[in-house]
Amino acid sequence: MTALSILDLAPVPEGSDVSRALANTLDLARHAERLGYRRYWLAEHHNMPGIASAATSVVIGAVAAATKTIRVGAGGIMLPNHAPLVIAEQFGTLAALHPGRIDLGLGRAPGSDMATARALRRNLAGDADSFPQDVVELMHWFAPAEEGQRLRANPGEGQDVPIWILGSSTFGAQLAAHLGLAFAFASHFAPTEMTAAIRIYRETFRPSARLDRPYVMLGFNVFAAETDEEARLLFTSIQQAFVNLRTGRPGKLPSPVEGYAERLDPAARAMIDQALSCSAVGGPATVRDQVQAFVERTGADELMITSQIWDHAARVRSLEILAATTTDLAAAA
Repeated sequence: MTALSILDLAPVPEGSDVSRALANTLDLARHAERLGYRRYWLAEHHNMPGIASAATSVVIGAVAAATKTIRVGAGGIMLPNHAPLVIAEQFGTLAALHPGRIDLGLGRAPGSDMATARALRRNLAGDADSFPQDVVELMHWFAPAEEGQRLRANPGEGQDVPIWILGSSTFGAQLAAHLGLAFAFASHFAPTEMTAAIRIYRETFRPSARLDRPYVMLGFNVFAAETDEEARLLFTSIQQAFVNLRTGRPGKLPSPVEGYAERLDPAARAMIDQALSCSAVGGPATVRDQVQAFVERTGADELMITSQIWDHAARVRSLEILAATTTDLAAAA
């Protein structure tokens, strides 16, 4: 059975604040561990009022400290925002504190608008174009130091931190295949090139010391509830958030609205239907069938589940329903 993991953007719901959002993240991670999810990843985004995980490595440390066995990591760190040595030191520290539990997913996008990207890095010249070189440099810092090496990542060197390439296009697929790294595709919000990226990655993968065969993780939205109707209502929060973001009005995660999608103009409706097409929305039986169909269509080795649900209790319940669904699918296999 395909493994299931959690991607958490530490959403800040309307009517709440960052402190509550981060407390919810710690609580959700404990539930994810109890329910048997494989990983719990946090994502780096900046200048977004509805996302509290900007200081990603800090939140990863808090989640790892609040749990015991689940793998914790970044999905991902936006490498153009950082010097590779700094990331090696941060994740080397996390790996030293939580041995065998830390993952590092790397993205090429800034995870922000261009003004914020400039504030983060000051000089954007060539940053995105240097992403492959930055990944190779970062891998070097994790390798055991060579004799006479003057500059070292400490903590970092010699740490076994699995590195993933994240992407929403074929570029990331090509890079992951070339370097022999695991590949995670952002199909939960940018599914257009998913099929092509999976094919290119699998066909061109070169085994490495880190990975001997291709491994594909796909982002997937799940909004599970007791009934299809209730799940569709929960889904309206992420629909609103996407429309707000695409129209230049990012904010906190909106509360659900009855009949929201039906009131949108055709262009906006088509946009969210396309962007969120990799989703399972419904009661237990509906979610089971939709998850199974997606896995059969893609052959994903792992699904990275994201659930931008306004009510925290409903979000926990969604993960419980999905976990039970997975048990049903495994028993039927």
